[in-house]
Amino acid sequence: MKQSLALFLFAVVAASVAPAHAQLLAPAAPTGSNSGEQPLDRIVAVVDDGVILQSELDDAVRAIQQQYASNPGQLPPLNVLQRQVLERLILMRLQVNKANDQGIRVSDGEVDQAVNRVAQQNHMTVDQLRGAIAQSGASYAGFRRQIAEQLTVQRLHDSVVRDSVQITDSEINNLLNSPTYKAGEVHLAHIQISVPAGATAADIQAAQTKATEALNAIKGGMDFNAAAIRYSDAQDALDGGDLGWRRMDEIPPAFTDTVAGMKPGDVTPALRGPTGFTILKLVGQRQPERQVITEYHARQILISPSELITPAQAQQKAQDLYQRIVNKHEDFAKLAKADSADDTTANAGGDMGWFAKDAWGAAVAEQLSALKPDQVSKPFQTEAGWHIIELLGTRQADRTDEIARNQARQAIGNRKAEQAYEDFLRQLKASAYIRILVPELRAPGQPDDGTA
Repeated sequence: MKQSLALFLFAVVAASVAPAHAQLLAPAAPTGSNSGEQPLDRIVAVVDDGVILQSELDDAVRAIQQQYASNPGQLPPLNVLQRQVLERLILMRLQVNKANDQGIRVSDGEVDQAVNRVAQQNHMTVDQLRGAIAQSGASYAGFRRQIAEQLTVQRLHDSVVRDSVQITDSEINNLLNSPTYKAGEVHLAHIQISVPAGATAADIQAAQTKATEALNAIKGGMDFNAAAIRYSDAQDALDGGDLGWRRMDEIPPAFTDTVAGMKPGDVTPALRGPTGFTILKLVGQRQPERQVITEYHARQILISPSELITPAQAQQKAQDLYQRIVNKHEDFAKLAKADSADDTTANAGGDMGWFAKDAWGAAVAEQLSALKPDQVSKPFQTEAGWHIIELLGTRQADRTDEIARNQARQAIGNRKAEQAYEDFLRQLKASAYIRILVPELRAPGQPDDGTA
C-alpha cells in the first residue's frame, strides 16, 4: 500500500528509538531556569542497558500531533499521548536489541533499496525525498536509521514466526468447510485494554474501569476511532484501532459469536480475553464473491545480454527477430526454439501457457493489455533482457476455489503468526528491565522498580 510522505515520516518517527550508544545526560532544567541557558536533555526511560531521551519522545509526539493537525480533538490528553508513544518506543527498542542479540543485520544496500521505494511511492527522487525530510525538521541520517530499525524488526518477526507457523492441508480443508469461513468478511475496529502478565486483581479492576470509561465516552458521542486513540493500548491505537477487513475465521474464536450477531455500527461491551479487555466495532460486512479473472495465453522470445552478446547487440538481435516475424512471417515457435534465452519456454516454442495477467511481471502485463490475439509486441526491455511477446488468446477462468485455498492458507498463517509474535512480545517485555524515570509518564499504578 502506498503511503504519503507525511504518513511514512509519521510512522518512522513514531517508531524511532535512542541509539545504543546514547550518553546518559542530566535531567532537564526546571521550567523557570535562566532562559539564556540551553536546557539539557534528560532520560525518560531506561530499557535494559539503553535509554530513551526526552528529545526523542518529544520528536515522536510532535510527529503524531502534526499528523492529526487538522483534527487535534481526536488525540488524547498530552500526558496520555506521551505514555502511548513512550510505550511504542520501548517496544521498538526491545525488538531492536533482541534482533541485534540474534545477529540480525541489515546492510546499507538494503536500506538504500527501502529508501528508493519510499521515494518512488511518493513520486520523488531520493534527493527530493532528502529535501522533504529536511523540510519536516528531521535528519536524513536519522531517517535511514529508522528505516534500518524497521527492516531489522521485520526480520526478527519473520524469524520468530517462521518456526512457529506450520500449516497442513487438513487445517486448510477444515477452514474452507467451516461456517465461519463461509460467513464472509467483516471490517472491524477495536479498543484493547491490556493487563500485564501475572496480573493482580487490582490490575484487572483498573483495566476494566478504563474499558468502562471508553464505552461511556463512545455512548456519549465520541467517535470510536478517537476513543481508540485515547484509551486503547494496542499497537494500532494511534491509527484509530482499525483492523481492516477480516474473514470471520480470522477473528479470535472467543469473539466470533458476538461479531456474528452484530450489525454495521454496533459496538460490543468490554469483552474479557486472555490478554485483557477488548471493545469491538463492526464497521461493515460483505459476502464472498466468485473470483473470475482473465487469463492470457502467449509465447515469448527473450534475448539476454551475456559474455558473448553486449546489451546493444541483444537489442539489435531482438529487433531483427521482430522484423523476421512481422515482415517475413517466419515461424515464431521455430525462432523461439533457436534463439530464446528463456530456458522455461524456449523448448516449447516460447509457449508460456495460460496465466494471470501479472504472472510474468508488470512489463509483460503492460504489453498484453495493448495486444489483440495473434498480435506481436515490439521488442521491450526488462531486467532479464529484450522480449518479444505474441498474444495467442484470452479466456475467463473461475479461480474461486484456488484463490479461496490460497486465502485460507494465508489466513491460518497470519493468525498463527500474529499469536506467536504477540506471545513473543509479551515474554520479551516481561523479561526486560524497564524503568520509567518520569512519574507522569508511568501508567496508573505502574511501579518505579524496573518492572514496567
